[in-house]
Amino acid sequence: MPVSAPTSLKLTPLAFAVGSVLFAHGVCAQQAASGSPETTLSEVRVLGTAEETLKQMTGVSIITSEDLEKRPPANDLAEILMTQPGVSLSGTSSVGAYGNQREIDLRGMGAENTMILVDGKPVNSRQGAITRRTGDRDTGGDSNWVPADQIERIEVIRGPAAARYGSGASGGVINIITKKPGGSLSGSVTTYLSKPEDSLEGNGTRRLGFNLSGPLAENLSFRLYGSAAKTDGDKPQINGTQLNATTGEVEPYWYAGREGRRNRDVNGLVHWDLTPDQVLEFEAGFSRQGNIYVGESSTLGPTGVMQEWADKGAETRRVYRQQAAITHRGKWGELGDSRITFQYENTRTINCRQGSSGMGEGNCSSGTSLQQSEQDNYFLSGELNTPLQLGGIDQMLTTGFEYRRQALADNNALLTTGQPDPLKQVELKNTTKAVFVEDNMAITDAFLLTPGLRLDHHSQFGTNWSPSLNAMYELGSGFTLKGGIARTFKAPNPYQTSPLYASGLGATCPYNGMGLDPDSYDCTVRGNPDLKPEISVNKEIGLAWDGPGGWDGSLTYFRNDYKNKVLAEALDDIADLDNPVDYEWVNAGKVLIHGWEGNLSIPLLGHNGSTLRLINNFTWMLKNHNKDTGQPVSIIPKYTLNSTLQWQATEQFSMQLTGTFYGRRKPRTVSYHGWPMIGDAVRERGAYALFGLNGTWEINKNHRVGFGISNLFDKEIKRAARLASANSPTDSSVPFEDRVVSTGAGAKTYNEPGRAYYVTYTASF
Repeated sequence: MPVSAPTSLKLTPLAFAVGSVLFAHGVCAQQAASGSPETTLSEVRVLGTAEETLKQMTGVSIITSEDLEKRPPANDLAEILMTQPGVSLSGTSSVGAYGNQREIDLRGMGAENTMILVDGKPVNSRQGAITRRTGDRDTGGDSNWVPADQIERIEVIRGPAAARYGSGASGGVINIITKKPGGSLSGSVTTYLSKPEDSLEGNGTRRLGFNLSGPLAENLSFRLYGSAAKTDGDKPQINGTQLNATTGEVEPYWYAGREGRRNRDVNGLVHWDLTPDQVLEFEAGFSRQGNIYVGESSTLGPTGVMQEWADKGAETRRVYRQQAAITHRGKWGELGDSRITFQYENTRTINCRQGSSGMGEGNCSSGTSLQQSEQDNYFLSGELNTPLQLGGIDQMLTTGFEYRRQALADNNALLTTGQPDPLKQVELKNTTKAVFVEDNMAITDAFLLTPGLRLDHHSQFGTNWSPSLNAMYELGSGFTLKGGIARTFKAPNPYQTSPLYASGLGATCPYNGMGLDPDSYDCTVRGNPDLKPEISVNKEIGLAWDGPGGWDGSLTYFRNDYKNKVLAEALDDIADLDNPVDYEWVNAGKVLIHGWEGNLSIPLLGHNGSTLRLINNFTWMLKNHNKDTGQPVSIIPKYTLNSTLQWQATEQFSMQLTGTFYGRRKPRTVSYHGWPMIGDAVRERGAYALFGLNGTWEINKNHRVGFGISNLFDKEIKRAARLASANSPTDSSVPFEDRVVSTGAGAKTYNEPGRAYYVTYTASF
């Protein structure tokens, strides 16, 4: 059962921690006022905050606005994020997920353990999509709410440094920092156009965005940006054709490739300097994302509705997100600097669903059967950073709090006690209250120590402590030793815990390549209120080198040991085809994930490599498996190597040659209830490499042009299931060697796009 305490005692640890924080600040302020010799603030060495120091760990990487200008993503930041160490995308098994949906997966911990932030505020829209039996969601994640040309930088935070962010950050954090208004009126317009070489991959991406910012009055400024983008999906024939044994006609294979995407975004911010030391910001935004259907099917062929929707490029999933936030930042003299933020986020998700009994997979058999969810998230956080000196040690003490409330209503109400009612709303709610304290301590001029402690109280799972300890030691000659250890937790999501909710009631589930006949059965995945949180202990140690002449590099070993992994397990013998099979979310055994990350920058020409530089980073996974079953937790490459040859030909003109090398991906060999996978379901996906060429020309300070070629050598991967049926393909554009069975992942395909060309233009003033 979840941790439960008497009402009178339920918040005692939280109250104690809050009291301790307030008491510590009171003591520091009192000592500062009394001029205690031990805390004479005039002698304090002012350090960076604990958060700033943690972002210098080897498990952290930064993507700048200049990086995004030189290598712009077509329509989703995941395209550039996956070039960073430790970053993979979910759905990269032999087959992928419906419509090739892919989310960010940090260090193999799974997409559910990656937290997405925008300006330090959490984005939770993907949580309005149903959690599949495989642990995936019918969503592309939350990496596409901010247009690339409006981003100042992206912080990719992995390992122990992410512990301060609470539940959902066990794998790490992606923090997207937007551009802020300047002191003078400025603006820009950016266009982007890409065109794939293969006509079966659609017409590419068209994107238009604008930005306008500047002063409104003496102490008042604003920023406004907007964007509209469309990326075409693949044609239904992308994975080949088949001969219909009944009609004798050649028809699309109907196990489609990548879905298309439509995006609309608008966001406004007002910055008010109340006093020289007090700032207030108001922000509001609205976004719409639509998935363009391309013919995905869990059956052997499309229905009339599915074919019609694919032919006209209809949207089978739409997400509407709106948010509003207020942030105050203040400087309080010797007490330090503070920040407090409140955000409200509302997300409506509308899905076409399979049949009358749901599943919410964006897999359509009826144009009138829709799953709708509406989610309200409330977020309140604050922190105070106080410089002080205790025991002769200069320190920066950070104390803070958080409050999160999630309310999710879903009309895909598949009650475990009755038949589904499309008008019934299931209400799923939870709250989390937290306090945290971190202390950045200069033990010596060369040694920084950063202990931290976070206390979360979850309305369903009680109290969780997350201690952490990070350290940096300058060894000399440009070498710095960095390491850390932290305990993190992940609360199961509302779909997994609600006793009123079950996904896929009466729906068809594939046999996951187990070779049973028939190839599917009725199944239900039920919520389990007795789940425990996932607990992870994350460790890393690394050596960073800032060498002479522009050389730099790092090497990091990371290890995550965690338990209580949440997965869906069959409660019945799935060989019994006379009765539907019940699945339930359960806690699995212990999991081990460990490996190496590193980077190396090599100057080749010019001062410190300013003319020609080779930049590399890599990830090598040693283990990523459940200790009890030996099965992989995430289907990710054995290794990933990203290399960029950067040439600054002139002050205005630069080019990049990029290469990404992926190692093999080993699928699971055992499916649910211990049944072995067989045939193509256990085929490994081999190693491959993708190359690209990018160029940027700064015509003058107001005009910039970018151009490039992605997948330079046209390494196409089109993967589709080969059916063992009367309709087995006899006329196909895809060789058998490039086909793998896909029912194990809930989809029929995995596609990597071929060669494409792009051009982008920015005009600014």
